[in-house]
Amino acid sequence: MAQALSSKPTVRISSIFIYPIKSCRGISVSQAPITPTGCRWDRQWLVVNNKGRAYTQRVEPKLALVEVELPNEAFSEGWEPTNSSYMVLKAPGMNVLKVSLSKPRRTTDGVSVWEWSGSALDEGDEASQWFSNYLGKPSRLVRFNTAAETRPVEPGYAPGHSVMFSDMYPYMLLSQGSMDALNKLLREPIPVNRFRPNILVDGCESFAEDLWTEIKINKFIFQGVKLCSRCKVPTINQESGIAGSEPNETLKKFRSDNVLRPTQKQRGKIYFGQNLVWKDSLTEGKGKIIKVGDPIYVLRTVSSADEAAA
Repeated sequence: MAQALSSKPTVRISSIFIYPIKSCRGISVSQAPITPTGCRWDRQWLVVNNKGRAYTQRVEPKLALVEVELPNEAFSEGWEPTNSSYMVLKAPGMNVLKVSLSKPRRTTDGVSVWEWSGSALDEGDEASQWFSNYLGKPSRLVRFNTAAETRPVEPGYAPGHSVMFSDMYPYMLLSQGSMDALNKLLREPIPVNRFRPNILVDGCESFAEDLWTEIKINKFIFQGVKLCSRCKVPTINQESGIAGSEPNETLKKFRSDNVLRPTQKQRGKIYFGQNLVWKDSLTEGKGKIIKVGDPIYVLRTVSSADEAAA
């Protein structure tokens, strides 16, 4: 049962991460404009194979080594790219690739991510050749076609909300307390980049975020809609692209549905982090930006992870 709380803001944002290209390296930023589909620029691009299917680190762990840079001003509110604005990509053994931030004119059909398929904007032959050479197989770089496409999240959890190329939901939040608790159990501590959150918070107990069903960040209301279930990506070292067994082996011992959700249907999943949607995203006005240091007010919670949606 949800509980309403009035919380003093001891919890604050400690880091914000944007991942412009799905499965490639993230960018740590001091602030980010927010949109209904996630932080601006987050998972706006996707690398696909010759059939239009998404490449991810699950199959192509080398994507972890692709560094992505955007202009600093891209994270200011209201900024729009000019003809001389670029996303810059670097990877081991590759020349630097510059991708114009101006919208490409060419559309390609049959792009698919998990259950969704639709059209996307094609970033052209130079980007295609770059990724094809890097991965050693035919590849193209595409951008989400916001003018023509919508990719809804699971309607049973957050009806009316949508994403670009994120796996599931517009925002993923994780606490430093949870990272610290996990690292105490690991033989070799791991950095937060294994989990690819958008929002890292500090000042709460470990796994407090499991219970958050409604929070206010600065002046914006977010709903915690579903615990974040984990695939094999956290086992991939983001500095080397090499997979191991941890942290998933350890997470199975204390973060599985068997342990956290004993009264619920068992799916053999492990959970780490909370998926969010921006509840009041349709309101008008300026200042739609979150910043490192912003307070988190916890407005509603459930009493246990067993009660949380997952």
